[in-house]
Amino acid sequence: MIALSSDCLLFQMASGESLPLSAEMISVELVNGAAACNYDEEFVSHAANAVFHYFKHELGRMSVTLGEFAEALEKVLGGFKLPPRGATCSAFKVGRFDLLELAESGGGCELLFFPRLRSELRYRLQNSPELLRFSGLRNCVKCLAGAERWCARCQQLHEHIVDFLRTCLTAETAPPNCTLLVE
Repeated sequence: MIALSSDCLLFQMASGESLPLSAEMISVELVNGAAACNYDEEFVSHAANAVFHYFKHELGRMSVTLGEFAEALEKVLGGFKLPPRGATCSAFKVGRFDLLELAESGGGCELLFFPRLRSELRYRLQNSPELLRFSGLRNCVKCLAGAERWCARCQQLHEHIVDFLRTCLTAETAPPNCTLLVE
């Protein structure tokens, strides 16, 4: 028997056959398929990667049925109240911010980054957005960690920033239907 690659899951099809697929393969299929018509392609890709990670690393599964994966992805996508593709921002209030810009403006120093991040979150909440979108997390983390490649320190910092944003959002007076998206 051939060993399964560490970045793959076995997807059990309705026909009974199993296909080894990576998170990237699933993302490409979803973006090119029907799921991309309602959401941004990059967003669908991130959601698929998150669901893949959930089954592979959180649950420790080696195989999953296509139905289980689709159901989990549907829950993830349904949890976001995002505008349809092509919708104008006036119909849907979005607060956008690039995390890399914030990291670079502080010279890549963590001590300056977190207080500035909290201030930026407060500022964005003043407009009562329905979606707070913080982008550039991966590059921001590498800048703060002073790393060229992703490492264990990067992963810890990544999780710390996401937890920090969640904690700050719950501590602030956010609009009741405000969704936080960190990518």
